[in-house]
Amino acid sequence: MKNILVIGAGRSAVSLIDYLLDNAEKENWKITVAEANVAGAKALVGDAACATVVALDARNADERAALIESHDLIISMLPAFLHIDVAKDCLRLKKNLITPSYISPEMKALAPEVEAAGLTFLNELGVDPGIDHMSAMRLLDELRKDGAEITNFESFTGGLVAPESDDNPWNYKFTWNPRNVVLACQGGAVQFRHNGRFKYIPYQKVFRRTEIIDIPGYGKFEGYANRDSLKYRELYGLMDVPTIYRGTLRRVGFCRAWDTFVQLGMTDDSYIMEESMNMTHRQFVNCFLPYSVHDTVELKLMHYMKFDQDDTIMDKLEWLDLFKEEPIGLDKPSTPAQILQRILEKKWTLNPGDKDMIVMWHRICAKSKGEEHEREIHSSLVVIGDDEPRTAMAKTVGLPVAISAKLLLSGKIDRKGIHAPMYPDLYNPILDELEAYGIKFVEREIPVEEQRPR
Repeated sequence: MKNILVIGAGRSAVSLIDYLLDNAEKENWKITVAEANVAGAKALVGDAACATVVALDARNADERAALIESHDLIISMLPAFLHIDVAKDCLRLKKNLITPSYISPEMKALAPEVEAAGLTFLNELGVDPGIDHMSAMRLLDELRKDGAEITNFESFTGGLVAPESDDNPWNYKFTWNPRNVVLACQGGAVQFRHNGRFKYIPYQKVFRRTEIIDIPGYGKFEGYANRDSLKYRELYGLMDVPTIYRGTLRRVGFCRAWDTFVQLGMTDDSYIMEESMNMTHRQFVNCFLPYSVHDTVELKLMHYMKFDQDDTIMDKLEWLDLFKEEPIGLDKPSTPAQILQRILEKKWTLNPGDKDMIVMWHRICAKSKGEEHEREIHSSLVVIGDDEPRTAMAKTVGLPVAISAKLLLSGKIDRKGIHAPMYPDLYNPILDELEAYGIKFVEREIPVEEQRPR
């Protein structure tokens, strides 16, 4: 029997736990779920005889290490910054580890020791990072096998509300960490490469430099650039590619409206607003606008942003109750970004019965020797959630982690060291099994006459 320890049972762990329970008898697994919220974890595990729920404060080093020592495989579903503590325990106690998160510099620094110990630490096995890597590398590797030279790589991912649950003018609800949405693209200029030139977009311009993308069967989306596309050149073997661009998807119109918050300064997380715990929504907005004896907050905002009287952005802002004298509801002074997040959570939270949607889209152009024209391939993925908590986000984060756990425990993954799923022996079996869960890409080659200029 193999003993699996899952540390953390938040929203992203739901489908992971479902998969482990469904396969436990066949694979001869015993599962322990360690979570601070014991009641929540027990609700996910139910009365399964193969699983046990234990209380754990993941910051308690002694309790954490004791649990890790008694298990064969550790799966960390904790917030990303806590993975390194688990990783160091796994290294010391000689345990294999899987996480869905990026390989941080601190994690990467452990690689020589992990390999020397004969251990396997698999990371970046969620949706983004994760399925984005695997699907992109499968396409790129297939083209390279045919001797093609990659000339263009674009990749976009979005977590959105499903069409059947889309009931607001923003066409958006939170399906993941709201703080990450509010702070998106901060911390440095967005950088990418286009037609052989390095390009940079300052934060205050990101949400006005968007690209329209049409997903067959689901309509138009707009994509804004992620903070650093250049780091993927080495990861994907695209150091000399003329164009590499990664971004995030939203429905058309979202980015222009979101830019209002950016221009006002509401997404700033660098300072505390005094007395903000006593503010209303309307007072919060007014903090960022010039003083006027006669003009209302609405008029001042329209003048500041140069909105026309019939601009639909005002409808979006009013729908969020931004101009109401409603208490923000925070119990201590907070940053503008924290206050904005609180206001948005009141209106953008998934309701019971709501479904979310994951959308991913790759555009790859390549040219083979002797060919007159480049090939342009579009690859798209749309996953609709079942319900709350079994969301599309939970499925696309948890299932790749779960499948990789099965592969590792069955000896089908024998790579040692710290890895992301960039190799055929990792990405092929995971992508193949994901198709059984409806997580399948649709690829189409664009005729030359329909290819977009770049």
